[in-house]
Amino acid sequence: MPAGQVRYDNLTPAVKKVVFRSRSREENPRWTNFHEYYGFTPFYCEPGLRGAHEKGGVEGQVGYFRRNYLTPVPQVDTLEELNARLAESEAKEDERRIGARMRTIAQDFAREAGHLLPLPDDPFATGITLTPRVDRYGVITVKMCRYSVPVRFIDRKVTVTLTCDDLTVYTAGGRSPGTGGWPVVAPNTSCWTITWKPC
Repeated sequence: MPAGQVRYDNLTPAVKKVVFRSRSREENPRWTNFHEYYGFTPFYCEPGLRGAHEKGGVEGQVGYFRRNYLTPVPQVDTLEELNARLAESEAKEDERRIGARMRTIAQDFAREAGHLLPLPDDPFATGITLTPRVDRYGVITVKMCRYSVPVRFIDRKVTVTLTCDDLTVYTAGGRSPGTGGWPVVAPNTSCWTITWKPC
């Protein structure tokens, strides 16, 4: 994990507002929680042409990688397969030199590795928690998608944890998430994990 300041463009998930004529930013609260959890400080580039020189060759290298390894778009069956292919592509780049640099990418990384911080034992929880009410049909609405829950919870609020790949629904009596497909009821709890979105 990088230590100290990490340079960022004014990406929308992180920056809600650029404070006029300054380096200050009004940050997305989730982004603030994220960088505080991992212990680094974002340094934001100037917006527009004023900050073009501050980004180095990062955008050019992103374009290089996309043209060489992601064009045409890889056809894969799983996210794990895609990640494995990307890891192979990165390994091929270890011996490449960027521009007129003396050292290879792998050599530069080896010099920097000692300055990196270890990752925390637990990853940052990226999910969001919501409390929808179960309607008279036994359905909750989460981010414009509708999900069925047991009818005994009609007209009650349930707690939902939403991540990029699943949605867990539980009541005050059920604290441990179920596993597998939906619906899953963990023993002695009121909890279900939904692994697909029936919109």
